[in-house]
Amino acid sequence: MQTWSLVSICVLLGVVVRWGVSLSSYSGAGKHPMFGDYEAQRHWQEVTYNLPVQEWYFNTTDNDLNYWGLDYPPLTAYHSLICAHIAKLINPEWVELHKSRGYESPEHKLFMRATVLVADLLIYIPAVVLYCFCLTDGSSKKKVCNLLCFLLYPGLILIDYGHFQYNAVSLGFALWGVLALGLGWDVLGSVAFCLALNYKQMELYHALPFFFYLLGKCIKQGLMGRGLFQLVKIAATVLVTFALCWLPFLSDPSQALQVVRRIFPVARGLFEDKVANTWCSLNILIKIRSILSRDSQFYLSFACTLLSVLPSCLRLLTKPTFWQFKLALVNSSLAFFLFSFQVHEKSILLASLPVCLLLNDLPLIAIWVLQASTFSMLPLFLKDGLLVPYVVTSLAFLYFGPYLLSALEHSSEEELRLGAYHKLLFFLPKMDLASLVRRKFYVCIAVMACLSVVSAALVPPPHLPDLFPVLVSAFAFMHFFGSFVYFNIVQFSAPPSRKSQKKSN
Repeated sequence: MQTWSLVSICVLLGVVVRWGVSLSSYSGAGKHPMFGDYEAQRHWQEVTYNLPVQEWYFNTTDNDLNYWGLDYPPLTAYHSLICAHIAKLINPEWVELHKSRGYESPEHKLFMRATVLVADLLIYIPAVVLYCFCLTDGSSKKKVCNLLCFLLYPGLILIDYGHFQYNAVSLGFALWGVLALGLGWDVLGSVAFCLALNYKQMELYHALPFFFYLLGKCIKQGLMGRGLFQLVKIAATVLVTFALCWLPFLSDPSQALQVVRRIFPVARGLFEDKVANTWCSLNILIKIRSILSRDSQFYLSFACTLLSVLPSCLRLLTKPTFWQFKLALVNSSLAFFLFSFQVHEKSILLASLPVCLLLNDLPLIAIWVLQASTFSMLPLFLKDGLLVPYVVTSLAFLYFGPYLLSALEHSSEEELRLGAYHKLLFFLPKMDLASLVRRKFYVCIAVMACLSVVSAALVPPPHLPDLFPVLVSAFAFMHFFGSFVYFNIVQFSAPPSRKSQKKSN
């Protein structure tokens, strides 16, 4: 009973922090004529409520796709429709066709923020609680500590409750999928992940580990018997789930093709804003977009993404354990973020979720990467007027994370999984890698703090207007690339021993 009281307090604290951030500004507040993501979500409610399904993704006189046209899969549209019906009951002006564009009021802001919180409470937060208590090792106290750190991750809170999006819906469905697979409920896990993929197409970051993990388990069971039956059952489940999600668009092939065109906008180019990935960082030295054609950029990013994610997935195929699955999720999502086409800064949340799954196993590294992911979105937070929530939530996470998880105390070479580095760096004198990692952690946090202060307080030189966003993205890129290398080495190392797990408990 005491444990569940602590769980209730953790959830309540997570809700309080979320609602506190929601009191701040949001994307595009008062910025005519396009406003921002807040208006995009409101506009989708307007479109789905007033127009027939056949017009949701098409450019018509009543649906100008250049003004925040729907570019997410069908489940996002259905979610917008549900919210629109509720909005219509409260105030019809909020979803009135054409006339509601750019609508802003305290009442409407309260309604929109509430829709995010309700989705969080229904989908994401229950999955986090169950994951921490069903699939992590250790005492009840340690599981509660993991839960609190998981719920206090600043990046997701700042984007969903500050900037304004519904990332917790797709991430929540993906987490339900992870939870089901971890408990051996492969069919239910497949359904949950299909829902995630049909809510946001960026869930493709996680798709390959799900596929290879399930395929590896089926192969292990034998493709001439039980394994084949399980594979057919999973394939049928995926097809049925997709068919149900896309049902209104399947009667006319042109409808389905238009939805696909909208959710995969290849015409946008390799990248837009300053993102902490390979292409934006490399563009500082080599102007890739000027040298290569758009088609060449697409093929290059596709090839690099595939090559970078393939080793991790093949390892998972041959060793389909849950530990390998979690590491493959991290490696796949980081590979997609670093190398894929048309990446947005908010896409780092897709890599952050699987890193959160490792808070219990690799607390110091997980906290480090999660803080770097929040820092990488600093230019966006400053643009949206979210400096104070960014500082408060980041400081809270950096205090509670290492303290509750004893991250700095449990950071020996064995616990940090650094043994393989001695073999790789055999030509160098033996070093205390654990101590080096701890010192580097402090230095990197200090640099993030300095860059945050500089970005917020100083005006860049006139001839270098993007100086601070470039420095932020380049520094964050070094973290993500280093993390990608680290987690791949960990995945190809021996699995964690029970002895090391007991030590960390």
